[in-house]
Amino acid sequence: MAKISPVSIKYIIHAKFEADGAVEKPDIIGAVFGQTEGLLGDDMEMRELQKSGKIGRIEVNATYEGGKTKGEIEVPSAMDKTETTIIAAALETIERVGPSDTHIEVESVEDVRGSKRDYILERAKRLMEKLGDSGNGISEMTSEIKDSAKVAKMQTYGTENLPCGDISGDELIIVEGRADVVNLLKNGVKNVISMNGSKLPDTIKELSKQKPEVILFVDGDRGGNLIIKNVTENAKIDFITMAPEGKEVEELTGKEILQALRKKVPAREYSGEQRTRGVQRYDRYERREERPSYERSHAPVERAAVPSEKKNREIKKMSAKEKEAIKSEIEELTGTKGAVIFNEKLEKIRKIPIGRLIGLRLEEEPYVVAIDGTATPRIIEACEMIGCHNLIATNFVYADTNINLVSM
Repeated sequence: MAKISPVSIKYIIHAKFEADGAVEKPDIIGAVFGQTEGLLGDDMEMRELQKSGKIGRIEVNATYEGGKTKGEIEVPSAMDKTETTIIAAALETIERVGPSDTHIEVESVEDVRGSKRDYILERAKRLMEKLGDSGNGISEMTSEIKDSAKVAKMQTYGTENLPCGDISGDELIIVEGRADVVNLLKNGVKNVISMNGSKLPDTIKELSKQKPEVILFVDGDRGGNLIIKNVTENAKIDFITMAPEGKEVEELTGKEILQALRKKVPAREYSGEQRTRGVQRYDRYERREERPSYERSHAPVERAAVPSEKKNREIKKMSAKEKEAIKSEIEELTGTKGAVIFNEKLEKIRKIPIGRLIGLRLEEEPYVVAIDGTATPRIIEACEMIGCHNLIATNFVYADTNINLVSM
């Protein structure tokens, strides 16, 4: 009898069985051959298929318990998908093994070539690293290979061995961690270097002085805001940008990365104590003469005093679900230069021009204030004075506040 070569195996049929009585392995194998004989014609006779090596050795695992025999049957196949599924279906027609009523059910047909595909993919990645990124992506497999090749171009810089891409150009992007560098390289942004944490390395301090344009790109959370404060005080940073609120640089898509870089703003517009949501785009060609150096002092915005009980009160932050509930009202604000005020039940209290927020008096404390346009320090101060908890705006200019700022 011919044996099937392990190299030739394409599929394995996995079936389970239950017999009313005690049956042995030979009984089950005999039933498989005997009760399918003549069922599928001469070309699909299981004895002949096994002799020719198209069906492999049938494996049976059986246990007897409580008057019943239960177990599993495995049938290896070197035939194509259609023929294999026909054999699998034929197994379910077996109704008796010896004197016992038996029920057989095919659970799955396993494609054993999956492990070969995994090997091909991993080997192709290593070969692609040697050839460079010169292939034409036509499937998910080739796309993954190209991503792997891009990440393989990662280098290290300085005595701290900081992960980086190609930083030989005039523009430098500083990020927090190695994973951020990996993500930017995968999405085609090469002029990037990592701080390897939140502490600014001396190597980057010196490198920033050598570059005409330095961008700090941080996560969209409080940690990112703290990094802004630390880095801008100790290195020459020309522009700052942040990931969308609640996201990290390492998880951004290519589109989100480019959007964030387009929305970079001059470092002088940051106080270093508050994150910005939805910053305005800065045109470096029209305003190049205004670009500050890191030695320039950041003059604080002059503001009126806000009572401490309002400034230090506990803020109730709105949820994404609450924002969605008033989405239509917010969208109606676009282009009106107006403001809408909501209470904690998300009922509209007032709709007024933005300028009337200053000096406004309300009988109840507003939960949300939504405005069309940029929230300046003066607008934020006005919202503090009326006891606002959440301020929704298109853009924000930094101010020292504990109000929850939400991008429109």
